[in-house]
Amino acid sequence: MISSPDPTRRSALALGVGLMAGRAERPGRVVSLNPCLDVMLYALADRAQIAAVSHYSHDISSSSLGNPGLSLPYTYGTAEEVLLLHPDLVLCSPYAAPATMAALRRRGLRLETFGLPDTVRDSRAQVQRLARVIGWPERGEVLCRRIDRALAAAAPELGARPLRALVYQTGGFAVAPGTLMDEMLRRTGFTNAATDYGLTRTGDLPLERLIANPPEVLLAGQLRADAPNWADRLLRHPALARIGPGMFRATLPQRLTYCGGPVLIELAGVLADIYRRAQAFRA
Repeated sequence: MISSPDPTRRSALALGVGLMAGRAERPGRVVSLNPCLDVMLYALADRAQIAAVSHYSHDISSSSLGNPGLSLPYTYGTAEEVLLLHPDLVLCSPYAAPATMAALRRRGLRLETFGLPDTVRDSRAQVQRLARVIGWPERGEVLCRRIDRALAAAAPELGARPLRALVYQTGGFAVAPGTLMDEMLRRTGFTNAATDYGLTRTGDLPLERLIANPPEVLLAGQLRADAPNWADRLLRHPALARIGPGMFRATLPQRLTYCGGPVLIELAGVLADIYRRAQAFRA
């Protein structure tokens, strides 16, 4: 007669097998081909797992990753560069070069594609998914809780009046409704003034139209903290003098406007601080 295994031993055995499987599936070498995936990978992975990030993270003027990106290996996204790194996993966006993706697939590499999130909910889901594919699901949950706490701390007081704000980036581009930045504005006490100009997608907004109907708060983009920026040039424009003191001006680093994930934590704090200062300015 064969006796049934002890339930406790069976459970322990199953747990051990599960942990071993998790370790076996955790990729040892990960390459990211997208700057926003670079940010999430850096926040979630072990440093030793990061075989390379995108070359965008080595451009401090536009990198959402900032200084940490300068210390990481990088590629320009060519198949040859990626293959030389012998990755177990490649993170990419739907806009990656089709020829590169086809070449990597032919070599049997594991590819995971992530789109551009339009909502905080979508961004959280991306954090959780990326954390799973690199073998650290618990780290994804921790990061999502940090994002939730930052958003809760940045929320305006109940009943506070929203301020009409325009995110005006380098080159005269305004951030439109239906974007992740649009939701971040609403969560931190603003409404997106881009709707007042009929914008349905992020695009060019001539300075003349801004002057004719100024927002209450102008969030002018800044590429580099150590060089003259779009905000400075914009605010020195003589035509803005006619607006008078009714418009509150603030500088919003553009590195905080590109990506979601861990970037939302800092962005929430910056927007909340601007909202408080704008309220005091208008009091």
